[in-house]
Amino acid sequence: MRIDDILRSGTDPVFSFEFFPPRTPAGEEQLYEAIAKLAPMHPAYVSVTYGAGGSTRGKTLEIVSTIRERHGIEAMAHFTCVGATVDDLRETLDEMLRLGFENILALRGDPPAGQDEWVRTEGGLEYSRELVELIRAGYPMAIGAAAFPETHIHATSPQDDLRHLKEKVDAGVDFLITQLFFDNAVYFDFVSRARAIGIDVPIIPGILPVTNIAQLDRITALCGSEVPAGLRAELDLRAEELEAVEDFGVAYATLQCAELLAGGAPGIHFYTLNRSPATRAILGALRLQRPWDPARA
Repeated sequence: MRIDDILRSGTDPVFSFEFFPPRTPAGEEQLYEAIAKLAPMHPAYVSVTYGAGGSTRGKTLEIVSTIRERHGIEAMAHFTCVGATVDDLRETLDEMLRLGFENILALRGDPPAGQDEWVRTEGGLEYSRELVELIRAGYPMAIGAAAFPETHIHATSPQDDLRHLKEKVDAGVDFLITQLFFDNAVYFDFVSRARAIGIDVPIIPGILPVTNIAQLDRITALCGSEVPAGLRAELDLRAEELEAVEDFGVAYATLQCAELLAGGAPGIHFYTLNRSPATRAILGALRLQRPWDPARA
């Protein structure tokens, strides 16, 4: 089922999970164990990343197909311009259609390993907007794209970043999923600014439950997301107690998601890091309390 139709089809929020292709047999076992444990949570859909430089293209398609066939869950592949000509991109899109994919997350992508600067592949595309145009022109899929509440790390300004996002949406994007963030005021301000310039598609917040401080620091260093001082202080108090960090991270993310949903967010996209316990706990609590339901407030 198309994700844009899912977002329009009900009154309850849409919950989804993100996974990444593992690099080792042990990692693959962990991934499929996490999927099996999360499947009973009945996500509306899941997504599978593409790997740096498009390095996991084949594995991404394999995992998406397996999730759809084995668990009956709608799954969406991430798709980037990196290291591919237009002919290469069309070949992969044709394969996605052959496999029955109905949804795609169109991204410019990060530079391949060892490269700091983005360089267009000869015969390829420069911008994610061009990738959206390519998909929209010839492939009947629902198209998602990324949004950056705290501004993309390579953007010249928040205004330019939002202008480029508007260009992507005008090119045919059906919904947006945000980069992770930890301050809900950032999300609500971003949505307000996006609506003010005419971006009217659903903007789904992406949430990372903090379960490991070192892992958090690596991820935020790459994407530029800020960790609020209060959150950092509480994590640092528990730094020597791994279970305490995870317990607090789950509690913080649950409160964060509840506020987002009460404030009108159309759903939550959980960055699972191929693990299930934190996401299961948070989603279970949210569904029990239903913070999006005015009757329960």
